[in-house]
Parts: sequence; C-alpha cells; structure tokens
Amino acid sequence: MPTDLAPVVDAVRAHPPLVHCLMATVSMGIVADGLLAAGARPMMTETRAEAPTMDALADALLINLGTLSTDAMAGIPPTVDVARAAGRPWVLDPTAVGVAPVRARLARELVTRAPAVVRGNASEVVALAGSGAGGRGADAVHGVQDALGAARSLAQTHGCVVAVSGDVDLVTDGDRVVGVRAGHPLLTRVTGTGCLLGGLVAACCAVAPPFEAALAASAWLGAAGERAAAQASGPGSFRAALIDTLDTLTAADVAAVRCEEQ
Repeated sequence: MPTDLAPVVDAVRAHPPLVHCLMATVSMGIVADGLLAAGARPMMTETRAEAPTMDALADALLINLGTLSTDAMAGIPPTVDVARAAGRPWVLDPTAVGVAPVRARLARELVTRAPAVVRGNASEVVALAGSGAGGRGADAVHGVQDALGAARSLAQTHGCVVAVSGDVDLVTDGDRVVGVRAGHPLLTRVTGTGCLLGGLVAACCAVAPPFEAALAASAWLGAAGERAAAQASGPGSFRAALIDTLDTLTAADVAAVRCEEQ
C-alpha cells in the first residue's frame, strides 16, 4: 500500500519550498500561480549569468525543456550542476522530446546527471529512454501502459523516479509501480498543466523522498482537476478553478486519491 500522502501536502504548506523553474515561457504563468496556490513559491531565472547563482536560494529545481530558448540552453547545465553540488533535488521534465534534435540531445545528457524525478507524458518517456519516437510536440501518442517498460528502464539506469502522466498516472522507481487514479480530460485542454505537475513534483521533492513526492504531486493535481472540472463551464473557467482548488484542497483530500500498486 502506498505511503500516506497527507504529510507531504502538510509539509509543503508548513515550510513553503522555493522552486527554481527553468521552463517554457508559455507555461510560466500557470506554473507560478499553481505553485503559489499550493503553498510553494516560484522563482524563474534561466540565464547563464544568473540562474546558477540564484539557485543557491532554492529548495528544489525544475528543468522543463518546453519552448527551449538559447538562454535556457546555456543556463540549464550549470544550474543543474549547482543544485547537485548542494544536494538539492531536481526534476527533469523533457517536454516534447523526440524529433527535435537539440532538445533530445540535451534531455539525454541531463538525465545522466541524477535527477530525483523524471516527469513526462508517455511519449516523452518512451523517447527519452530511446524506446521509440516521441509524440506530436507536447501531445502523447502512446498510452501510459505502453511507456511502463521505458519508465522502469530509465529509473533503473539512472537511479531516479519516473512519473508518467496520462489517464492513470504511473510512478515507478524501477521496482515499485503505483498508479494514481485522479484527473479530468480538461487538464489536457489548458496549456501548461503538465508543466505545473512538474513544478508540484519539485515542490514535494523539497519536503519528501522522490517516490512519495511524485505520488503526492500527481494525486494533488489530479484531485484538483476533478474538483475544478465540477465547477467549470469550459477550459477558461477550468483554469481559474484549478488554481483555486490547489489552494482549497486539504491534505486529507489528496490522501484520499486512489493509488494502486501495479
């Protein structure tokens, strides 16, 4: 039976972690707002001149490769090195990895630098593991179960946790596999919700071990998505309701999410 997730949520809210995000510009707003609503704090500095220095202030680091800029390409590797040297957990979100040659090369180099968690959709995980082509941009063309072998291989090879998002999120450390049954289709109709999940994983990694952190973040966003969808009339109102619900969900609400060992 998976660990009780309530203490992870309580710890994020009691000791708000500062999450340094080097990430997609298109998703910065929802990630920053979502982290604040959940109880964490965002910081977004990506340049080579400042990001490694600013990371010394952070409790966790998120590297997201969406809309990869020249500044980010230069700033990401040294920032990861600073986080690793300080023992800070960092999360790799290989957004849209696959056919894009620069992004794929960078993602495959970064995964060798001991991320605490790799978080992606099924096609991103398959592509990162070298098990097949990626999806259509940030959209997955593989099912979550199709990516399970790739996820376990990545986890075993690199000593990390892999979280695969989809209809049922899967979290594995290469040995254990747990499915998280929460969420709503409207999460796929708002830009940046996957990026927000990466930010939540990083926030939870600041207060809990990676496996429990990935489970808690997946359950947290999934439960928030379900409750927000019940209040929303479409994607626009859903986005606002999602931010509100990340704030109002209790630790008990997150702990009540159905998590099943596979």
